[in-house]
Parts: sequence; structure tokens; C-alpha cells
Amino acid sequence: MKTADRLLFSVIICAALHFLVDAVCCCSMMLLSPAVPYRQVVGIFLCYNVLAFVSQPFTGMCVDRLRHRHWLLLLSCVLLAFGVLSEALALGCGQVSPVVAYGVPFLLGVGNSLFHVWGGKEVAISARNDLRALGVFVSTGAFGLSVGTLCCSWPLLLVLLLLVALLSMGYLHVGQVVSSAGAASPSVRLRGVVVVLAVLAVALLVLFRSYVGERLTTGVHRSQWLILMLGLTAMAGKMAGGWVALRLGVVRALVLLLLAFAFCFWWRDQSVVVMLAGLFFINCTMPVTLYWANALLPGREGLAFGLLAAVLVPGYLLAIL
Repeated sequence: MKTADRLLFSVIICAALHFLVDAVCCCSMMLLSPAVPYRQVVGIFLCYNVLAFVSQPFTGMCVDRLRHRHWLLLLSCVLLAFGVLSEALALGCGQVSPVVAYGVPFLLGVGNSLFHVWGGKEVAISARNDLRALGVFVSTGAFGLSVGTLCCSWPLLLVLLLLVALLSMGYLHVGQVVSSAGAASPSVRLRGVVVVLAVLAVALLVLFRSYVGERLTTGVHRSQWLILMLGLTAMAGKMAGGWVALRLGVVRALVLLLLAFAFCFWWRDQSVVVMLAGLFFINCTMPVTLYWANALLPGREGLAFGLLAAVLVPGYLLAIL
């Protein structure tokens, strides 16, 4: 397999797995929530999101220290499978105990965290921090969440889980060759406090993106059609952002995208199309921030990905509160 083919294989499979893993977790949580008391719903969703996203910096630090990180993909699959199986058995018995109610989001959250950090580091290394590859990988999760929300059912969940297992085993068989062919990603030569401040600035930009992205759609009735369009638009934005930044340059692209978003945000009440355009423009910035984080933390791509994922949660919570 040629180097270009190995890279394409790595990015496509990791992006497909990103879609599937997020769809599995969302679908499973949607099926679980009606079976638990209402007062526990908020708790289990908080449990899941904290473990799936806020834990990623710590997961990333562990991933960065591992030489054979492909086993993390296998461990992620096992945790997701155990989570879904535990939920199926509990619902089949007609009673969901508190242990199961919180055990399922625990297994799903940890499995999700492991996969995201593994995939983010895998793509960053194999593609040498290429903006287009980063955009393709991060894009598919948004659409996976939409599919998991709209089409949640046990047949779909089992099909998604089976596809996760098949693609993961395929990647474990071939992906080690892909990974070994990759090289260290380009880095920015900064040191000490300057690096910390630069990473903090990137993280704050991601937090801002999470906040304004959620505020953009606050108060809008989310019909099934709109949920689907939100997922597709976010995916398209993240995917296109890498190409835009590569074409215009990361700084120029970031400025133009933020200006376009600001215009759409101001006029968002005028039309759903304007609102979706704003969502597209703000999501175009995601590959840029991930690219900067990887460049600032060479050799620590897992930590870089995890930090940016973790700050999404406070931005989202601030917006909805």
C-alpha cells in the first residue's frame, strides 16, 4: 500500500468510526433515558458528558505515553459493547437499577473518551497535522449525534455497534502499518510560559466557539428536519474548514470566518438559512484550532485533542444556562 493510500485509509476509517461511535453513544443514551426516573436523567447525561469530554485531557496524557496505542481502540470497543449489553439486559428485565443507570453512561463515556483521543492522535500523526485530514476526522461526529438522536432504536444500535467492531478490527489489522509510516507533526518552536499562554488562548477560542455555536440556535424549535440539518451543517463546516484554511492561510481564514459568523449571528432571527450559515462558518474554525494545538504541543497530540474537547462542555453549559 502506497503512502498516500495508507493516509487516505487512515483518515477515512477514523472518520467513519467517529460517526459510528458518537451515534452509538447518543442512540444508547436516548434509549436509556425514558427507562429511568426523570430526576436521574440530568445526572446520567452529566455523568456521560463529563467522562466522554471533560476526561479527555487526562486520557490524552495517557495516550501520549503509550507506544502501542492501537489497543486503546480495542478497549474502547469493548467498553461500548459492555455498556450497550448491560443496558439491553436491564431493559429486557424491565427494571433499570441505579447501578445500571449510571454504569451505562460510565462505560459509554470512558469508551468515547478513549476513542476520540486515540483517533485525534492517530490522524494527526499519520497525516502530519494536515488541516484537511483533521477537518475530515472531527466532522463526522456531529452527524453521528444527529442520526443517533433521530433514528434511535435497538436494531440501529446493534448495526452501529457491529460496524464499529468490524471497522476497528480492520484498522487494527492494517492500521499499525499506517501509524508506523507516519511522522511527527510540524511544531511551533515556543517554550515555557509562552506555550502555556498560547494553548490557553486556543482553548479559550474553542470555548467561545462552543458557547456562540449553541447560542446561535437557542430558542429555535428543533424539529427532526432541523436536527438533521444542524448535524449536516456542522459536519460540512468542519470538513470544509481545513480546505479553506489551507487555501487562505490559517490566520486569514480564521478572521474571515469569524467575521462571516458575526454577520450571521447578528441576523440569525431573519432566516433559518442565515442561522445554518452561521453554524457552518463557526464550525469551519475547528480544524484551525486543532492544528494550532497540535503544533504547540508536538508529540502530545492526545493532550492537545483532549484539552480542546474538554472546553466544549463549559461553553455549552454556559450557553444553555
